[in-house]
This record gives sequence, structure tokens and C-alpha cells, in this order.
Amino acid sequence: MAAATFGFPHEHRLGKPADFKYVFEKAEKSADTYLTVLARVNDRGHARLGLAIAKKQIPRASARNRIKRLIRESFRLRQAELGSVDIVVLARSSARLSDGETLRNSLEKHWKALIKRCDSC
Repeated sequence: MAAATFGFPHEHRLGKPADFKYVFEKAEKSADTYLTVLARVNDRGHARLGLAIAKKQIPRASARNRIKRLIRESFRLRQAELGSVDIVVLARSSARLSDGETLRNSLEKHWKALIKRCDSC
């Protein structure tokens, strides 16, 4: 694979409230103790990621930023396998106490589940 495949350009992000609303309306859901991942098939030809890490769930900015970095990195490495889906990741309060390896494993399970579910859509 080319190095450009692993980038995370602006067009691979959900930015507008309408983009998030589209996913929330009819989402395929995958949830565990740490994260909830919502996905919906799009017509753009590539996966897009949106993060909804609430201050109420994760009060410290440093913890929110750490979680967002881990999610973006995991998405960046798996985006080619995800296909054409819009994804929104929400963190639960237990995510702030977990270590990076636990969150990475959680994300891997979510990616696999969403790949399986969204292929059938």
C-alpha cells in the first residue's frame, strides 16, 4: 500500500452537524464498556470519522485528547478496510481510566463488527 493510503485528510472527517445527524438517524451500533461506535453506509467511496467525546463523560481535556488521538490513529490504519461508511465514535466515562492498549483492542473489535455488518447493507 502506498503511504498516502494511511493519511487522514480533511475529506475523511465528519465536520458538519448534518453529517453527524445522518449517522445518528439510522446507525449500525457497536458498543462495549469503553466506546460506542455508530456507522452508516455513505456514497463517497471512502470511510469518514467523527468524534463525539463529551466533556461530561471525560472531564479532563488531556484525557479527551488522548482518547481522540488513539481513535484517529486506529481509524487511520484501518480506513481502507472499512469501505464507504460514516463512523461516529462516542466515549464512555470508563474510557478515561483505561490504558491505550485496552482502547486499541476495543476499537479493533468495533471495526471488525462494523465491517461485517456494513458489508451486508
